[in-house]
Amino acid sequence: MYRLKPGIKQDPVRRWHLPDRIFFGHGACHILAGVFLQEAPLPGFHAERIVPGDGFAGNHIFVTDGRVAFDFHGFSCRARLLRHHSSGWAQLSGPGWHCRVERVTFDLLDTAALNARRMLGRDQYHADPVPRARAFLRRFDPSRAAAMAGAKG
Repeated sequence: MYRLKPGIKQDPVRRWHLPDRIFFGHGACHILAGVFLQEAPLPGFHAERIVPGDGFAGNHIFVTDGRVAFDFHGFSCRARLLRHHSSGWAQLSGPGWHCRVERVTFDLLDTAALNARRMLGRDQYHADPVPRARAFLRRFDPSRAAAMAGAKG
C-alpha cells in the first residue's frame, strides 16, 4: 500500500499535483465515485463506503453493482477490492484493524453532505476535481473491464 508523505493531504497544491491514481486513492475517492455515478458507464452501480473501526484510518468509497467494483485501481471484483483494502490497512495499522461496509446514501458531489462526513467538496480542492475524474474514468473500457473482472471471481 502506498503512504503519502506527511503534510501532502493538508497542502492543496501538493495534493493536486499527485498522480491521478494517488490523488483519487488518497482523499478524492468520493469524487471519482460521484463522477462514475453521474456518467453511468455501466448500469446498476451504487456507491459503497468502507468505514474503519474507531481510531483507525482506511476510509474508502468505491462504486459497485454487488459483483464488479470500480475505484482508483480501475475495475475489479468487489470481493477482491475489499480483501485488498482490508489486508493492506490491517498491515499498516497493526492488530485490531476492522471495518464495516455501508451503502452510500448521500450525494458524493455535494459539499455540505461531504463536509458533514469529513470529506472535501469539489470546490475545496486546489482546482475542480470533477473534470480530472471524468478524464481518469475515460481511460477505462467499462464493458471489457467489467466482463474481465466478473470472470476472475
